[in-house]
Amino acid sequence: MAEGSALQVHAVRFGPGQELFGCLQTFVEERRLRAPFIITCVGSVTKATLRLANATATNTNEVLHLSGCFEIVSLVGTLNRDAHVHISLSDSEGRTIGGHVLGDLEVFTTAEVVIGEAVDLQFSRELDQQTGFPELVVQTPSKMGRSA
Repeated sequence: MAEGSALQVHAVRFGPGQELFGCLQTFVEERRLRAPFIITCVGSVTKATLRLANATATNTNEVLHLSGCFEIVSLVGTLNRDAHVHISLSDSEGRTIGGHVLGDLEVFTTAEVVIGEAVDLQFSRELDQQTGFPELVVQTPSKMGRSA
């Protein structure tokens, strides 16, 4: 079921050497955001650890460790406690690679991120028996036990 919500917007910049994925999770936790998601991001990284698209619940070891200078051409996902984030990176020759972020996103020059929060919702994750992965659960105030 799709749910609507008011939107709160946050903007943040991270600098050289900071680990982007962890910094985003800390940003969300410190502000107690309940339904956060990435609106946009521009910047660059020198490292990344990604899970590739062919992973399954029983074979999650298809992991790629990147090192070098990469432009962030896309960063998308939900940033709740068990964040689900995908990234596309471009190398010095314009080749692009992407995948599910596992961590190790070390900022090279900058990472300028705009984060949205669906203020009337709450995101969580529950194990989905069909996929074998923790999948997004969207709760509304009435389902969270409080009024709107």
